[in-house]
Formats: sequence, C-alpha cells, structure tokens
Amino acid sequence: MIKNGLTIIAAASTNNVIGLDNRLIWDIPKDLKRFKELTQGHSVIMGRKTFESLPNPLPNRVNIVVTRNTEYQHDEVIVCKSINEALDHCKNDPQPFVIGGGEIYSQTINIVEKIELTRVFKDYEGDAYFPDVPLDKFKLVSEEAYELKGVENIKYSFLTYIKK
Repeated sequence: MIKNGLTIIAAASTNNVIGLDNRLIWDIPKDLKRFKELTQGHSVIMGRKTFESLPNPLPNRVNIVVTRNTEYQHDEVIVCKSINEALDHCKNDPQPFVIGGGEIYSQTINIVEKIELTRVFKDYEGDAYFPDVPLDKFKLVSEEAYELKGVENIKYSFLTYIKK
C-alpha cells in the first residue's frame, strides 16, 4: 500500500457536513476550480455514491470507485473492493486524491499525507460528513480566506494540512 503523496480533498461546513441527498450543498466556483486544478492528471479515489452523483467520470483523471457491491461495474472507471486495492492502482501517481464521500474520508484520513480542505464557515444540515481533522497528526500549513457574495454570503477558507 502506498501512502506517499496521498491527499484528501474536500469541502466541509463548520459542522463537517459535506452533502445532502448525494449532492453538494453550496456552489462555490473558486472551490470547484481549485478542485479541478489540483486533481487534474491524477488518480481520484471515491466511493460509489460519490461517483454516481457525478454527471460523468471526471475527465483527465483516473477514476477509481471503491464499493462493497461485488456486482458493481462501470466501463469508464476502475472498480475496487477496498481502499488498499484502489491504492494499488495509484502506485505510479505521485499524488493520488481521495475525493469522497464521508465513509471513504473516514477510512483514509489516518493514512493520507495531506488534506486540502475548503472550510465553509456556516453550519448546514446534511447526511454526509467529513471526519474531524486529527490535529495531533496534522498541522495547518496554509490558509487562504475568501467570501462569495451573492444571495447568501458565504465565507470560506482553503486550508492545507500536512502530516506531522
């Protein structure tokens, strides 16, 4: 199993909500642009529900779907039965990304080297959650604050954590 370079990328509210009914709650264009820029050309590991929430496999990335469903198949992605199996497919990628959902984040947060987290400074109701960042294992190395003005002003920050 590789760990070097393995990175979680996520957006979570202050109460750690990442989604509701298998969709994102907010629309922050700068966050989506950052996600695309960081993950392009890399492997992206996700759970089946996260994959099914996408309109198509993510272009210019190796899409890897982890599911316990032994019958699950999709021609355009690599389907794996475990995180370890997914990581085996990333051996030649210097920075594979874990992109969700909540269960996959929980399974990987203790083995990743880096966390790229967009923290949305508001509490939301949801049914998918990001785990607490274990601050005894990670240190915050970068923080960029932004505000999206519109119908609902949204304050958010791009936070980068690396393993201590």
